[in-house]
Amino acid sequence: MFTNLRRDLNAILERDPAASNKLAVVFLYPSFQVMLAYRLSHHIWNFGFRFIARLIMQLARILTGIEIHPAAKIGAGFFVDHGMGTVIGETAEIGRDVTLYHDVTLGGVMPAVDSDKQRASKRHPTLGDYVIVGAGAQILGPITVHRCARVGGNSVVTKDVPEGATVVGVPARQMTKTTAPSPATANFSPYAMPDDRESDPRERTIAALVDEVQSQRARLDAFEDQLASAVVSSAPKKLTVKSAPRRGKSTS
Repeated sequence: MFTNLRRDLNAILERDPAASNKLAVVFLYPSFQVMLAYRLSHHIWNFGFRFIARLIMQLARILTGIEIHPAAKIGAGFFVDHGMGTVIGETAEIGRDVTLYHDVTLGGVMPAVDSDKQRASKRHPTLGDYVIVGAGAQILGPITVHRCARVGGNSVVTKDVPEGATVVGVPARQMTKTTAPSPATANFSPYAMPDDRESDPRERTIAALVDEVQSQRARLDAFEDQLASAVVSSAPKKLTVKSAPRRGKSTS
């Protein structure tokens, strides 16, 4: 527990340039405060004292604005930047060195439908190591966001995200996919934004279609001009008959 908390503390210092020192992180950062409550309540939950565990997290929620179910599984190095409005469900699983921004939801799909059968089932997402989730994103259902993937802000993810992929949109679609780096070379990329802003395959396809339409239009205009010229050149020329000079009347 204390090892994980130490890693949580260091993760904030590594990823947030506004974090000046450890003392500031301990007293001023809701991410560390909620993780302190979570690490304690998670152990209490596993010992079977579930009401006390839930009570601790409810108090932490009031203090930090971050809601984490004590049964969720969260690895070391977890950081919620700003944190307000973040919700992590009961069966959610989060790997090492994961970063979430504010208003992120790791939730279920239609929890009120046949809720009795859902109690003992996996209904929240799993996030792999080094995942980054942008502000306002919603990751819903028992899906997996694989290692080193990134979810753009305000995206809605309802399908698995491949390793190293970046997804954005509603519903989220894949923009890029890179080779997931090793832990030793993994660099933190803030806000879950892709390195190549022009790498959206759908945008590239639309641009190619627009270019093709413009090219076809230019060829059609040229063909129409050629056709008009051919019609003019093949039209029969009017014959002009010169009238003979009028003879004057003879006088007797």
